[in-house]
Amino acid sequence: MFFWDGGVKLAGADLAIDFRHRQPRGFISHAHGDHIARHEYTFCTPETARLVELRLGRRTFREMPYRRPLDWGGLRLTTFPAGHCLGSAMLLAENDDESLLYTGDFKLGPSATAEPAELPRADTLIIESTYGKPEYRLPPRDEAIAQLVRLVREALDDGAVPVIHAYLLGKGQEVTRILNDHGIPVVQHRHIYRISQVYERCGVALGRVEPLRSSVPSGWAVVAPPRWHPGETLGRTVRIAATGWAVDASARWRWKVDHAVPLSDHADYDELLRAVELVQPSRVYCIHGPASFADRLAELGHDARLPGRSTQRWLF
Repeated sequence: MFFWDGGVKLAGADLAIDFRHRQPRGFISHAHGDHIARHEYTFCTPETARLVELRLGRRTFREMPYRRPLDWGGLRLTTFPAGHCLGSAMLLAENDDESLLYTGDFKLGPSATAEPAELPRADTLIIESTYGKPEYRLPPRDEAIAQLVRLVREALDDGAVPVIHAYLLGKGQEVTRILNDHGIPVVQHRHIYRISQVYERCGVALGRVEPLRSSVPSGWAVVAPPRWHPGETLGRTVRIAATGWAVDASARWRWKVDHAVPLSDHADYDELLRAVELVQPSRVYCIHGPASFADRLAELGHDARLPGRSTQRWLF
């Protein structure tokens, strides 16, 4: 049903999935920069289409709302929420004989700004395994949120400006919504604010949000991209990174921040294992993660492989 040619392609439908270079027909699971390209004809959810337009300009889209099957190239294609960011989608491809689920980046736990993930059963599972090592077990989400809110409030009480560093798309909006839910309004870096406006137009309310200007009102927090530094313009700051990589003790130094909070929009190690259980596949292909995760699945009795280990064109 699929082959590997530097990435996943659906045979018959001739549909490239999450390729970073232009294709005649490409499915985009979500609008992060490492998953998009200027395809001639783009398949994605309506929300992802709006975000891709923001980043790449007007394109030709075949929009695929969640759970509405599309017949294309002899396959029935259906998107399901991935829980990763606005519009993020898993892709289920089916014919009369077999089924395949491509997860893209996903998260099983709750999100403040994305629909909860749904994993249908499939014969073949292609799973993004970013946190595919046992050390990437995240603490309970409530604990991470409580830590984030506490650090922000402590900074405000101390007369400092809290600056939360988060990725432009997804994490920046989720952090903004979380802080607003706890009574803390937010000013956003202009690049995050542009994306947040798309969220709002798509019906995802973020709360009290303003673009960052020359100063920050008292009692407000700043949400900015990773490694952004305001210089002296904001006065004294407390810098906080919101990232799943914060489970690594070195994250604070690598991100050059005062604190790092393990708040993630990716499935952690245990959620990856849980996803395989939910899909109940006969075969699993692990991509964009450590080879050891496929080895662990094999130890658990799964037919698990790494299609990208070879640079050759693999057929499956």
